Amino acid sequence: MGGIFASALKEDCVFDLFFGTDYHSHLGTRRAGMAVYGKGGFNRAIHNIENSPFRTKFADDVKQMEGCLGIGCISDYEPQPLIVRSHHGTYAITTVGRINNLNVLADRILERGGRQFMEMSGGSINATELVASLINEKENLIEGIRYAQEMIDGSMTLMLLTPQGIYLSRDKLGRTPIMIGRKEEGFCASFESFAYLNLGYQDFRQLGPGEIAVMTPDGVSTLSAPGNTMRICTFLWVYYGYPSSGYEGVSVEAMRVRCGQLLARRDQMTRTDIDSVAGVPDSGTAHAVGYANESGIPFSRPFIKYTPTWPRSFMPTLQKKRDLIAKMKLIPVHELIHGQRLLLIDDSIVRGTQLRETTEFLYRSGAKEVHVRPACPPIMFGCKYINFSRSTSEMELISRRKIRELEGENVSREILYEYANPDSERYQRMLEAICAELGFTSLRYNRLDDMLNAVGLPQEQLCTYCWNGRE
Repeated sequence: MGGIFASALKEDCVFDLFFGTDYHSHLGTRRAGMAVYGKGGFNRAIHNIENSPFRTKFADDVKQMEGCLGIGCISDYEPQPLIVRSHHGTYAITTVGRINNLNVLADRILERGGRQFMEMSGGSINATELVASLINEKENLIEGIRYAQEMIDGSMTLMLLTPQGIYLSRDKLGRTPIMIGRKEEGFCASFESFAYLNLGYQDFRQLGPGEIAVMTPDGVSTLSAPGNTMRICTFLWVYYGYPSSGYEGVSVEAMRVRCGQLLARRDQMTRTDIDSVAGVPDSGTAHAVGYANESGIPFSRPFIKYTPTWPRSFMPTLQKKRDLIAKMKLIPVHELIHGQRLLLIDDSIVRGTQLRETTEFLYRSGAKEVHVRPACPPIMFGCKYINFSRSTSEMELISRRKIRELEGENVSREILYEYANPDSERYQRMLEAICAELGFTSLRYNRLDDMLNAVGLPQEQLCTYCWNGRE
């Protein structure tokens, strides 16, 4: 995943760019960067943020930067923004998304006379560099951005900084957002809507799917109209989005509360069954509040997340270390665990490793029962659009591992669809197998229809691929 921010002001924009980019730190863990254009031309800084927060790494850089136009990013993968010199002139570019046909496109560019691509560690190509190469194949930036969007299999939202203004392009099906904020001094563009509120901006508008616009201190003009089809990622509300954010007019926190309410309504657990409801911090908390409010079962916090130096659970590259850090971050409150029948809500179950260890930790701390209620359905398919997980294979998903144990190696798409149906016998068998492996007292996932009702947008506007495999 990743987050991006841009500012275009009638005065120096570096302060806004610094804090606006920092507000996206929950979306990425490996690289961060800023680029500005001022009297001295382009100025850029990129740092590794795996072991130190954004503000610490960039505190000295902002003292050396000046300019009225700037872009910034937090990235889980490639270093960016990149500064590119081409027949369009010099520009800086940053992106968020996923390119499934990256190697095919790179080979095509090289065959048509492209010079080279710089390899990152592990031999992969910087996706932002590839996007710039696609843009540079056309005569002007607008045609180039359109061409890049057409050629990419996956999704790609980008910001491109030139001396004249900042080009903004939301991916063609709007899987990730671009929100525009406005204040007297100018405008900003942001993945997260909350990132600009404390900087004095007010909501102005959002880019539509596939829309291309240019932002200057004087305004935001559409250069290519948005399309009519949107498939925004539903997981933004369930997990990725910061609680104070919102997408397409739907609040993240409010959606999570509604999601928990619908889960409780379907579950029908009462105070005779459960002593308290708890959420796995942080994204599970609002879901748990909704469940508690609807069911009448008290809400509690049997463990507290230690956040000052461990902001996210998958900071290191290695899965084992990410799991260890997730465990280190949760501090128990034994008085709220010992002898209790707990109902635990997490945003999702991906591999199951962390939630199994959390459950074992609760039992060791004296919990009598641990009932688990994920806020979304079983994740059945690896995301093809926004890199929400570092899973290298769908077989890392606990749902797919259990299906393989039940069905064997070769499972047809039709059978997978049956396992995704909560009313099928196969779904129930998978549920029982997951519950047994992870050691829960009971397990019940949220249903897809209830989760989508919690969002409130038309289903055809929401991407649900990871749950039901539907494009």
